[in-house]
Amino acid sequence: MSFEEEMLEVEEHFEKSLDTLKRDFQRIRTGRATPSMIDHVTVDAYGSSMRIQELAGVSVPEPSQLVIKPWDKGTLKDIEKGLIAAELGMAPQNDGEVIRLNVPPLSEERRKQLATEAKELCEKCKISMRNSRREAIRAIEASGKENHLPEDDVKRATEEVTETLKQHEGKAETMLKEKVDDIMSIG
Repeated sequence: MSFEEEMLEVEEHFEKSLDTLKRDFQRIRTGRATPSMIDHVTVDAYGSSMRIQELAGVSVPEPSQLVIKPWDKGTLKDIEKGLIAAELGMAPQNDGEVIRLNVPPLSEERRKQLATEAKELCEKCKISMRNSRREAIRAIEASGKENHLPEDDVKRATEEVTETLKQHEGKAETMLKEKVDDIMSIG
């Protein structure tokens, strides 16, 4: 594998790590309702496990409320069971037509816990990216020895991988700062 191919591969790993972090951050609730809060919730309906988005429309009529309107009213109870099983910290209210989820305001202590959770997720992302960098550098060094390439080329390629890692870690830190600011803001 050439240095360029290795570079593309490691950059792809970095981007996947950032995408995972973004999805993980969407699951952390901030006091404002967003449909992504329930993206991970699965419902047993029609004999299989399905995501809520496959069974219903999700809207945000108020900043602190989600409304889930099933395409088929026969799945209303199944959706309600799935929401309860997901342990979201919100009690679903079923009125026979739609399910409402009221997002309770966060206490200061809970905000701090969520901020800590976000920091842990960011650190996991950075560790994953560092592991990818380590593997890429090993592959570059092995390729350099195998193909008898100049040490300067190998060194330049490893420095490029490290520089790309720093850029992606910076993106992760920016995402973390935005999420923590969002968590800690009241209202």
